[in-house]
Amino acid sequence: MTQPTPLDRAVALATENVAAGGGPFGAVVVSADGRVFEGVNRVTRDNDPTAHAEVVAIRTAARELGTFDLSGAVLYSSCEPCPLCLSAALWARLDRVVFAADRHDAAAAGFDDAAFYELFDTPREAWTTPVVHERTPGAVAPFDAWRADPARVDY
Repeated sequence: MTQPTPLDRAVALATENVAAGGGPFGAVVVSADGRVFEGVNRVTRDNDPTAHAEVVAIRTAARELGTFDLSGAVLYSSCEPCPLCLSAALWARLDRVVFAADRHDAAAAGFDDAAFYELFDTPREAWTTPVVHERTPGAVAPFDAWRADPARVDY
């Protein structure tokens, strides 16, 4: 019998999560050295809108590996990552993202990310949630402090 692929495992995690009362999303991060870290959607379970399966898997991998830089790792997701999850994958510096179902499959089940993709293509002034730049006198002080800190850990 063949071993399930990480992508198969992500899909199985998503299905198992639905049976456990969670959302239909699962993810697996496979590190450069072959270690496997799993995550499922915990949004409603944890009352955390950022607890998407991919984010949970990335957080677990980073914590267990002791690094925020997951270069060399691959993210396998049961569904095409939403903008939040894709951003997390980019910040984690994952080498690749592989997904099974796509955003259209998710939309058909009531998880429609189209509004977010469309929002990013819309001028900020037209967004339904105002995002306003208010420059303060000390706005760049944190960045000045960061640049001046010889002990900083660049990322």
